Amino acid sequence: MTTPSDERTTVLVVDDSAFMRKLIAEIVESSGMFHVIGTAGDGVEALQKIRELKPAVVTLDIEMPRLNGLQALEQIMAEMPRPVVMLSAAGSELGNEMTLRALERGALEFVRKPSGPVSIDLSSVRQQLMSALEAARAMNLKVMRTPTPAAPAKPFEVTRHSPDAATRVVAIASSTGGPRALAEIIPHLPEELGAAVVIVQHMPREFTRLLAARLDAMSALWVAEAMDGKLLRENRVYIAPGGYHMRLGGEAGNASIQLDNSAPIWGVRPAADPLFFSVADTFGHAAIGIVLTGMGRDGAEGLRRIRDAGGRAIVQDRDTSVIYGMPQAALAAAGAAQIAAVGEIAPLVAEMCAA
Repeated sequence: MTTPSDERTTVLVVDDSAFMRKLIAEIVESSGMFHVIGTAGDGVEALQKIRELKPAVVTLDIEMPRLNGLQALEQIMAEMPRPVVMLSAAGSELGNEMTLRALERGALEFVRKPSGPVSIDLSSVRQQLMSALEAARAMNLKVMRTPTPAAPAKPFEVTRHSPDAATRVVAIASSTGGPRALAEIIPHLPEELGAAVVIVQHMPREFTRLLAARLDAMSALWVAEAMDGKLLRENRVYIAPGGYHMRLGGEAGNASIQLDNSAPIWGVRPAADPLFFSVADTFGHAAIGIVLTGMGRDGAEGLRRIRDAGGRAIVQDRDTSVIYGMPQAALAAAGAAQIAAVGEIAPLVAEMCAA
């Protein structure tokens, strides 16, 4: 049974390929929950159509002539903010880099376009696109109207002392809206934080690598993808590689990173709960758990485990969360020492680590 057209969420489909516009429009319409109000072939036409048609959601291709997806996104967010789902071609390094920058600048989510025989990828693309559009219906529009402050560039002359094995740890869970939130937190942590930071961001492998590189370029702290078996050191930030769960083993002062590709949890890999469980077991009261924006409830049970072990908990507030699902679930399951706006989290972490 389809929803009446006047109750469906309107979508503008933007892609420079006529075939892809037709395919994406068919996928969007097939759910019965969304209505394609129009299409556009490049960023310039997209801006015109948004002004005329006022769609509730926009799907936006990354690589287009005249005005590419990233340039169009910046104008959309500045002039007429609304949920934008980016579409990127698989295997394009430029497309991957631009997609990550788009997520930092306000895009809600990204979906891979079909590569190779369309029939092979179509089911996966359909599922990803529907999930992204459903997230758009739940998106906090207030966040889009609050410009993200530019993170300070890392001074070229920054030098890092050889860090010691970590005796404290900060564990962070994030999903939809996470890259933008992390860009407001990690670059604002002090170089001598006195703790290791471990992050699970729900993303594929090539994007977690790019995310780590971009955060490293903006931050005084060293940031990289985690590597299996490495000793956890303070004043370093470790991001779980896409496709691998990350856990900590050993004990505070001699903890190491453990990666595995066991079954997804909550439909994702990496998931935050296994990391948080291991953080609670390994660091106990010397742990801080943080749950940021995202759909679902990953991290909720893990945060409760951290609190039960004597650790501290911070949950992002509703007003600055792009999607309040994960923070809300964490708050219900675990409570928190602090409920904080995203811009307040870095100072809170520094204060807790210094105590």
